Amino acid sequence: MASQQDRPNIVFITADQMRYDTIHALGYPWMVTPHLDRLVQSGVSFQRCYCSAAACVPSRASLFNALYPHSLNVYNNESRWGHSWIEDFQAAGYDTVSVGKMHTVPNDERCGFDQRMIVENKDHPPRPEEPHGGFFDEWDKYLIAHHITKPSRATYRATYPAYETALGAYEWSLAEELHSDVFVGRMAEWFLHERRAARPFFMKVGFPGPHPPYDPPDRVRHLYDDADIPIPVVTEDELALQPPPHHNYRQEMIEGNHDAVRWKADPSPDELLRLRRYYAANVTLVDEQVGRIMGALEATGQLDNTIIVFLSDHGDCLGDHGHIQKWTMYEEVVRVPAIVWAPRLLPQGQRVEAMIQHIDLAPLLFELAGLPPLENRSVQNALSVVRGDSPGRDAVYAEQGTERVLRDVALMTMIRTRAWKLVHYLDQPWGELYDLNNDPSELRNRWDDSRYRDVRSQLISDLLHWRIRDTLQLALW
Repeated sequence: MASQQDRPNIVFITADQMRYDTIHALGYPWMVTPHLDRLVQSGVSFQRCYCSAAACVPSRASLFNALYPHSLNVYNNESRWGHSWIEDFQAAGYDTVSVGKMHTVPNDERCGFDQRMIVENKDHPPRPEEPHGGFFDEWDKYLIAHHITKPSRATYRATYPAYETALGAYEWSLAEELHSDVFVGRMAEWFLHERRAARPFFMKVGFPGPHPPYDPPDRVRHLYDDADIPIPVVTEDELALQPPPHHNYRQEMIEGNHDAVRWKADPSPDELLRLRRYYAANVTLVDEQVGRIMGALEATGQLDNTIIVFLSDHGDCLGDHGHIQKWTMYEEVVRVPAIVWAPRLLPQGQRVEAMIQHIDLAPLLFELAGLPPLENRSVQNALSVVRGDSPGRDAVYAEQGTERVLRDVALMTMIRTRAWKLVHYLDQPWGELYDLNNDPSELRNRWDDSRYRDVRSQLISDLLHWRIRDTLQLALW
């Protein structure tokens, strides 16, 4: 076990709702992401990393406990959680700080941090049932103290002329430095410059973007004025094969006002392109803050002894499959960008094609930091995949329960192998089955196709045995 003075610092950065196809260096040339490109080029990128839930809270609770949602009883964005394996780093002598979004429930749970500077969703509605109308984070307090009205679903709905066709994409109306992602980046930069302790630190940085509202400042938005970003073509045949909850969820997003997004049943190509350009610009804004953090580490002489992790909690359909946001098990939602940068400890420029779960990054960090191994049988150490000692996972899994916008689902569970994806809905005759070799875009649901009955039965059996085995392992742990 490494001594305290020999342990590396760790900066664990998460974006919110960032798709896997949003980093230039990973093969998406329309993106402007020079700082993430640097991490890719001199770090290890996991090309097929999968989150374990299709919404923020269960995905983050799973990630930071290295357990699946069923082991935590955290299935949706209303579920309570507030403990994590960061407590192990705290106990090992690390200074632990959280800057930005962690999405614990309640928002201010300690979760293993010595201090927290909380910035949550860019747009969250007042809660009349909570004291003073709900939780106010550091960003809220700053804007309130300076008599600035925060752009929100209320202001966009009341003042934005094209609200009904904007699809949640708006021009940022305040000074750029007041944007929540810049606010978080500057707080992280300030902490790195002002910190004086000799002990190693674990800093979690959580950016609210590119989660909607899709709201880039003009400077970064104009970088994409002519960007040729692919847009989806959604057919009636594809929609007809989707299970009933998908139809109801789409209607909820069309009629509702969730996260300042008013969806449309049939957005035009121009509307979709505009949406994706604004979203891409939000990603670039996050990328710039990653550069800000790396610059602060370099300026303070800490970069060479720091591990940087970059990850997203889940993705966003952005019109794929006729959907917006998350809460489904499509690749655009459950496959996430994942990079670990540690040039002194890991290969440089390695791209791992094997499948992993995002929870598999926890034991990698424990080993690189010289902590005792993470004793948890739900995870596989991603470091063994990097070293070539393991082929990765044969299957990855995700779980999601009822949400305010997903009322028709008691529990949906995904199994994804190299060739197939199945989504099981508890107590329902319908589901989803995709032949990934012949239909990698998941456009044709084969659940009711008699030719695939044996495959469906085998995958359901595999899913059942995984759930039983994981539950038993947790009981024996």
